[in-house]
Amino acid sequence: MQSLDILEFPDPRLRKVATPVENVTSEISEFADKLLYTMYQAIGIGLAATQVNFHKRIIAIDVSETKDNPLILINPVIVDSSGELETNEGCLSIPGFYEPVRRFEEISFKALDKMGKEYEIHTKGILAICVQHEIDHLEGKLFVDYVSSAKRQLIRKKLKKAKQNMA
Repeated sequence: MQSLDILEFPDPRLRKVATPVENVTSEISEFADKLLYTMYQAIGIGLAATQVNFHKRIIAIDVSETKDNPLILINPVIVDSSGELETNEGCLSIPGFYEPVRRFEEISFKALDKMGKEYEIHTKGILAICVQHEIDHLEGKLFVDYVSSAKRQLIRKKLKKAKQNMA
């Protein structure tokens, strides 16, 4: 299987709001597998369809140490939340940068799996943070939106310079 291309900040396509999946078809299921594969290849713990320029509400996550507990979230919705937690977050679309972000400590979310079956999970810690981070992507929001505009500009300049140096 070939990895999908991951968009990098400040690509404007990362700001596009994803639309709901109307029907979980075999094509959607196959795309979910590719999204998961791409996430594993990039050594990430989460990847939203928006990050690979597919603007449907699909997320791949695996926060397990052994990378053997994948979750596919189609049309995810947070239904309850509590507490607050600040952690350093990184992102496959903003490689090499980590910044503190405040999120809910605990959430309950519901989604469809890649077979179209609805499920609900109550979680806290890294999975809760990851789900919130990836849902932000579906809304066209990035973790750098939580930092100051000066810091965001600095990150943008450093990424641009890194790209120029690679070319």
